[in-house]
Formats: sequence, structure tokens, C-alpha cells
Amino acid sequence: MASHASLSASALADLLSVSVQTIRSDLRMLDEEGVIRRRHGAAHLLTPGDNIAYEPRLEVSRDEKSRIGEVVAGMVPPGATIALGTGTTVEACARALAQHEGLTVFTNSIHAVLALHLAPKVSVSLAGGTVRLRDLDFIGSESVDFFAGLRLDYAVFSVGGLSSAGDMLDFNMAEVRARRAIFECARHRILVADQSKIGRPAPHAYGKVWQAETIVCGGALAQSAQDEVKFAGHAVIQV
Repeated sequence: MASHASLSASALADLLSVSVQTIRSDLRMLDEEGVIRRRHGAAHLLTPGDNIAYEPRLEVSRDEKSRIGEVVAGMVPPGATIALGTGTTVEACARALAQHEGLTVFTNSIHAVLALHLAPKVSVSLAGGTVRLRDLDFIGSESVDFFAGLRLDYAVFSVGGLSSAGDMLDFNMAEVRARRAIFECARHRILVADQSKIGRPAPHAYGKVWQAETIVCGGALAQSAQDEVKFAGHAVIQV
């Protein structure tokens, strides 16, 4: 679907060597879950201004996100102070970090809190404000204020997409403001992105990938972006 503007059920059936009935059933499920949209007999991915719902995102690159989480956990020592942003890849990092003792965590993600609830001697502070029920997180002005006064060891954050020019992209300004606040509250910023984010469009740009000290990703960044990361003295870790 990512390689075509839209595809009919019969075209997908031919591509995948399955029946049209099977494709129609699968498309109906994906439409209900908010992964694709069906219009006028054809299916297409969501427009750049949309993001898919949280539960379907959990299934995208699940193993890859777990590997990203393990890499991040290997970078963060026990007892560190850390900000955790929103999204399924950051949630995978939180699950991996639950093995660490004595972390002090600040987050705007309820999913991250739940992932850490059994971590030994952990201290977790959660941003306030209005809950975005679809994603169980906080991205309003209260979240921005929550992170603004912090000076932490690490910040782990994700993005809606990464352009070939190295732009960090997101779907709305509330997400941009929250992620920028997370980015600015720590000495070592870790950008985490599974391969589906690389080259994925989104309407709002708010920085360059090489501004993060470490990028942990599932796919290869554009060569020009890799060169800029190296020039900045920062690191890309591809899982």
C-alpha cells in the first residue's frame, strides 16, 4: 500500500495471490482499525495529516521495536533520570528499561507508566492535563510546562516521520510542542524510530535528526542525513 496511491481489492488479490473475498475482509478490518481508508472501490493509506490508532501501531514492526528498546536500555544506566515521550516505540523502550533499578522517570505517556510499574525502586512522574484517549497520553500545554523545568540525563522520544532531508516530522502542532519540550529537557537525546517512520510524510517539521545525540532506528537513514549525524559527532545505531 505504501508504494501505490490506491489499489482495488482485485488488484491486491492479484498481487498477493489470494481471493478477492479474503482481501475485502482484510481491508474491512484495516479500515475499522484506522490503518487504511476505503473509498470508491479502492483502498489507500491514511493521508499525511493522519496517524493510525495506537493499537494497530503496536503491531507494526513489533520485533524491531523490541530490539530498539533493548539498545536504549543498554545505553541508560541504573539510577539515571530520564524523560520518556509518547508512542509505541517509546513504550517498547519503557518495557526494556523496567529491568533497571532506581530510575527517575518523567513521562506524558500512560503506556510508559504501565510498562514501568514493576521496575525496582523506580520513581515515575506523569504529566497532567487532558488525556488524549485514543493514545492514552498528554500533549497539551500542561505537558509542555511539565517538561520545561526539567534538566535530565536522557530523553527518549519518537517522531511521526523522517524525511529524506533529515527533518523530524509530526502530525499536529500539539505533538510537536510536546516532543520539542521533551527534546530540550535532557543532556542526551535519543531518537527512536522503526523503519516505517523513515521516509514517512507528516505535515509539521520541527528539527533535524542529527540534533539528537543518538538515533536508534530500524532502517537506514538517507546517506545525506547519516553524513550530517557523523559531522555533528553523534551516532546512528541501526538494529
